[in-house]
Amino acid sequence: MSELDPRKIPQHVAIIMDGNGRWAQKQNLPRLAGHKRGSEVAEDIVDAALDWKVKYLTLYAFSQENWKRPGEEVVGLMDLLHYFLISKREKFIKNQVRLRTIGEVENLPNAVKEVLFSIMDETAHYDKLTLVLALSYGSRNEMLRGVQKLIQKRMASNQLQELLVPEEFSQYLDTKNIPDPDLLIRTSGEYRISNFLLWQMAYTELYFTETLWPDFNKEEFARAIREYQNRERRFGLTSDQVREFD
Repeated sequence: MSELDPRKIPQHVAIIMDGNGRWAQKQNLPRLAGHKRGSEVAEDIVDAALDWKVKYLTLYAFSQENWKRPGEEVVGLMDLLHYFLISKREKFIKNQVRLRTIGEVENLPNAVKEVLFSIMDETAHYDKLTLVLALSYGSRNEMLRGVQKLIQKRMASNQLQELLVPEEFSQYLDTKNIPDPDLLIRTSGEYRISNFLLWQMAYTELYFTETLWPDFNKEEFARAIREYQNRERRFGLTSDQVREFD
């Protein structure tokens, strides 16, 4: 397998970690066993991102829709998240990983919020890798909340009629000051983006794999990045224009 080109490493990779439940079913295990294995894979992928000098890694960990799952599974997922955060705190600090979140995290259990906010405060000054956890997240909800915040601010300053540009609106989203994803990876063979970073992925390269998330590994991650490196990103321009700017 050829090496990755260090000059073309995506600055921001976003991942929809799908397939934990199906993996568990194939192993004749409870669904939570799949989620536990998935959390271990997430740690491996964070390590790989550090090795390859990816600057931002966003993991779709828990969607707004996931609250509708059976109560036992939701409680188990929150317990698993709580354990993951506590057990990886020292590793985040040692490796200078900054932790951020997107989504309505105020809906999370208090115990989870306490450790989550504590780690975010402790790691806020790091810049080696920013790990963004999407928790209780839905992109449409994020955009609606952004519109509400924008309107409130403009009403307070009597600027409702001012022209709105994309760069300004982006500052009202949960991803404020985070660059848009260069590459989206979705595992498990599903070909959709499931209400994830809809605004931010206008020009993101999409990569889909049949591999279930618990079977995803560094080699699969490298394969996705290698395909990204072989694509031409045009952002609405022609190939000739892209080559001219290069």
